This record gives sequence, C-alpha cells and structure tokens, in this order.
Amino acid sequence: MSKISIVIPVYYNSDTLEMLYEDMKEKIFEKLGDYEIVFVDDGSGDNSWEIMNKIAARDKNVVCTRLSRNFGEHAAILAGLSVCTGDCAVTKQADLQEDSTLILDLYEKWKEGNKVVLAIRSERDEGAVKKFFAGMYYWLVRKTINKDMPQGGCDCYLLDRQAIKVLEMMDEKNSSLTLQVMWIGFKSAKVYFHRKDRTVGISRWTFGKKFKLVVDSMMSFSYFPIRMMSICGVLFAIAAFIGIISAIYEKLTVGTPIAGYASLMCVVLFASGMIMLTLGVLGEYIWRVLEEARKRPPFIIDEIRKNDK
Repeated sequence: MSKISIVIPVYYNSDTLEMLYEDMKEKIFEKLGDYEIVFVDDGSGDNSWEIMNKIAARDKNVVCTRLSRNFGEHAAILAGLSVCTGDCAVTKQADLQEDSTLILDLYEKWKEGNKVVLAIRSERDEGAVKKFFAGMYYWLVRKTINKDMPQGGCDCYLLDRQAIKVLEMMDEKNSSLTLQVMWIGFKSAKVYFHRKDRTVGISRWTFGKKFKLVVDSMMSFSYFPIRMMSICGVLFAIAAFIGIISAIYEKLTVGTPIAGYASLMCVVLFASGMIMLTLGVLGEYIWRVLEEARKRPPFIIDEIRKNDK
C-alpha cells in the first residue's frame, strides 16, 4: 500500500496548527490510509514548536522537524521533503487558506500515474491589491520564464518520490521551488481549487520576501535581465550616434549652437543611472555564483522528533 507524506512549513503559525490538524483529521486521514505529516519549524519565534510536539504526542504519524534558524519557506519545504518517507509528498500551507480535501484530489491524480500534480488557484478571496500584484508576477513569469505557468499560479503540489530525488539533487539556493518543480518535467496533472482569505493570524509573507521571489525567479530561470541590458546598450548607442550626427549636421547647415550644460548633464546622469543599474544586475548574477560556489546547504536541520510509541 502506498504512503503519502504531507509537508507543512511552519513560521509563526501557533494560532492555526491545532485547527489545521483537526481539520485534516476530520476530512482526510481515514481516506488517505497510510500517511505521514512532516511539520517543519522554520525558525519561528512563537510556541509553534511546542504545539507541533503536542500534536505528535497524540499521533505517531507526525514528524516534527526544526531548522537551526529561519531559512525561508522554500528551504523549509525542501527540508521536509528530505525527511519524509512517503512514496509521494504533498506540500500544504499552515494558514488554513486551502481546504484539506485538496490533498485527496492531488493524491488521486498521483494514483493515475502522474509524478507531479500542481494545485492551481482558480479563484482567490483576497484584496484587489494582492490579486493585482500576484497577477503581475505570474504574467511576468509566463512572458519571460515559463509560458506554462498557470494564470492563478500555484504554491502547493504533490511530488512523486522520483521527483523529490531530482529536487534534492538540484540543491539550488536563492531560487523558486515552484519553478523548479515545473522545470523538472515528468508526467504531470493539474487540480484547481478556491483559495480562501486568511481569517486567523497575520501573514508573514512580507513585501521584501515577495520582491526577493521575483528577483530569484528572474535570475535563476531566465536570461531576460542580461538580454535587456544588451538591448538597452544597443538602443542607447544608436540614439547617441543619431544625436551626434544630427547636432553636427544642424551646426554645419543651419548654424544652430549645440545645447549646453543642462542637456549634457541630463544625458550624463541618465547614462550613469543605466550603468549602475546594469552593474547591479551583473552583481546579482555574480553573487548567486558565489553562493553556489560556497556549497553552503540551503537549510540546516537542528532537531527531528517523532512519537514512536
């Protein structure tokens, strides 16, 4: 009989963990058969770790994993995947925004022979601003990285054991785990769900983390930033050449004096800004090469606890 692991990254989720477990217990445990829950405490500063262990004391199928510090959600998921023992593993958020029955739908698709099953958001009960910026990110990904990225995006997925091994082999840092999952290929399927608004607790998905995700996605999976630098360089060179020829021609034929200090400074400052921008893009790539060359692990597991009774 097959076994499924449920990997749940935890970061300041002490107010939802008990409700999450009870919701899964009520809706899916009996239907799953052999299951395993892997909680991964990603350096939470609240009592999430204690609550996880209380749950584990009641359920021998719960594994509590604690990282040495906060490494980020993607690293926490990778840590959970490295610990889990199921024939397949599904990721789940701890904020109660996805119905637990979604796991059953993903599991059924895996039983049909799919090695990767993506959970696609068909609708989301969130504010207009959040929807707009999320839509912009997924549009940018479709245009510059992966045209198969769903319009609603996906944060949850089910992975076969073979797919998990490939992700562990990739061992990438400062990347997008969702894009890695889509990149590895394998036979895949999609399941659509309605994402509810958060009603308990506050989101720790800050603007800084969102911005880092955008940068990591672009730098790790697309040559678009480098290509844009080249295109901008060519366009500015052409514009500068045309401007020089026009100024000389007008001076020789009409006698118009060449513009002075103000216009020159505008051009110099604008060109300097573009140079600094392109150097910043190059710096991002160089820093990522340095990070990979150091061979530092994307996460460090401090402790693993399981109730073996």
